[in-house]
Amino acid sequence: MSEKHDWVSVTREDGETVGYLEPLTEDYDRVQPRTLLGHALGSPGEFEEGEERLAAHGISELAEQWVLDADTEGEVAGLTIVELSPQGVRLADYLATKGLMATENLEVAWPDVEGRLSRR
Repeated sequence: MSEKHDWVSVTREDGETVGYLEPLTEDYDRVQPRTLLGHALGSPGEFEEGEERLAAHGISELAEQWVLDADTEGEVAGLTIVELSPQGVRLADYLATKGLMATENLEVAWPDVEGRLSRR
């Protein structure tokens, strides 16, 4: 896999970043579309196809509930993303944050190419 600094950001018409294209060849002829979290979005393809796939996917997944380390002893379910930056992904209890209650934050490295975050 290439270094994340090689990834090309894909933006919508309004300037919002919707994901990244990871080059699989030097000339960017084959790319792996990746969501804002760094998760692979489908299989590799051509540059324009990857841009279109990311634009259609959008950013709505950021508002969904997540599971950290699913199917392991350390699984934590019912999480929401409270911050996403190159420094990491910060998560908190979904219901507590909706109720504006204080809650413990968990951190995951960005991009999450290890797939520690998943949805159920």
